[in-house]
Amino acid sequence: MRKPLLLAGPTASGKSALALAVAERDGGMIINADALQVFEVWAILSARPTAADLARAPHRLYGHLPADHVYSTGKWLTECRAALQEADAASLRPIIVGGTGLNFSALTSGLVDIPPTPPDIRAEADAAGPNRLRAALIQKDPITAARIDLSNPARVQRAWEVWATTGQSLAKLQDATPPPTLAPDELNAVVLMPDPAWLNARIARRFDGMVEGGAVEEVLDWTAAEWPNTLPAAKAIGRREILAWQNGELSRDETITQAIIATRQYAKRQRTWIRNRFASWQHLDPAHPIKDLLNAIAPA
Repeated sequence: MRKPLLLAGPTASGKSALALAVAERDGGMIINADALQVFEVWAILSARPTAADLARAPHRLYGHLPADHVYSTGKWLTECRAALQEADAASLRPIIVGGTGLNFSALTSGLVDIPPTPPDIRAEADAAGPNRLRAALIQKDPITAARIDLSNPARVQRAWEVWATTGQSLAKLQDATPPPTLAPDELNAVVLMPDPAWLNARIARRFDGMVEGGAVEEVLDWTAAEWPNTLPAAKAIGRREILAWQNGELSRDETITQAIIATRQYAKRQRTWIRNRFASWQHLDPAHPIKDLLNAIAPA
């Protein structure tokens, strides 16, 4: 396989444009690692590559799933492996690009195969509440209880659900994690780390463009289809704000302001993840001209 490129960064940092430039230079296949760009319903709101972009280089895992598909990191990893095999067979450089850090971690560190939580067990956990789950976890799975932050309700519930679903300790399952799909020495790993003020300005401009370019119609289509708001696809930033605008709860300006704030908060969380988990990656400032960024990335 030609040396893969992993390209990460916060939302609106210019990852897609740089990935396309690398693909055209090196002869590459762009593989999506963003958790929302996989859904057909969000072409605009997820900033998916345009039809013109798709015509310039092969793209995989973009807009290929219906809105009601329950997607996961494990399913993404399976599809990514298939795309990597396809790129290898075609002698194309794989360029894996996105802002979902967990996908990159699974790809390069391995992912334990844990079955999804059945609805009845999830409902039982929700009804029990964090205190009862914490006590039950300490009793049933003390190894995991000793490893996780017991003050974090989400982590406690996740650990309890794994035990209730599989009868096994989450900690022991994690210890049995299989080897990674791509080892760190087999790839180039690049992350875009912009100045926050530069990124905030781009986020504002981009959401204005989304509203003008069809994001409202996407949200109206979502509502008309009566998709449940508990689906993973419902997490698209801007969906709730635009819906509130259409329902008369917000003005247009308030909608744009709130969606921009939510996007900036999300980007801040992404930057924190990058600092904590991608410290060893090659860091580039996307404020530089794209030709300079391209020159900084080693060819395959």
